[in-house]
Amino acid sequence: MEEYKFIIIPLIALFSAQIIKFTLESIEKKKFIWGRLVNGCGGMPSSHTSFVFALVGTIGFSGYVTEPIFAISLVFAMVVAYDAMGLRMESGKQAEAINMMAEELLKGNRKKAYTHLKEELGHSPLEVLMGIIYGLTISYILLSLI
Repeated sequence: MEEYKFIIIPLIALFSAQIIKFTLESIEKKKFIWGRLVNGCGGMPSSHTSFVFALVGTIGFSGYVTEPIFAISLVFAMVVAYDAMGLRMESGKQAEAINMMAEELLKGNRKKAYTHLKEELGHSPLEVLMGIIYGLTISYILLSLI
C-alpha cells in the first residue's frame, strides 16, 4: 500500500465522508437518503475538501513539506475549499431563487415542463472546515497504521 498511499488515503477520506453525510442526513430525515452515497454536493462534512486535504496531509505527514508537490497540493486544496464556499454556494442560492420563480410562474399551468434545479451545491464555512479537519485526520491516522 505504501506506493499507492497518495491516492488510496484521499479516496478513503472521500468515500468515508460520503458515508458520514449519508448517515447524518438519513438520521435527520428518518429515512435512508440513498442518493447521498453518490452525490457529493453540499452537506457535512465537505467530501471534496476532505479528499484534497487528505492528499495534502498524506504528502505533508510523509515528510514532503519542503517539496514543491506539497505546495502544489496545498494551493489546489485551497482553491477547492474556496470554490465550495464561494461559487458553488452562490450557484445553489441562484438555483433556489430560479426554482421559486418557476413555481410561481407555472402555478396552475401543468402543460409547461420544468425540471427542478438542484439547490444543494455548495458548503458553509463550517462544512468546509470539518472537511479539512476530517481529511487531515484520516491521512494522519492511516499513515500511522502503514
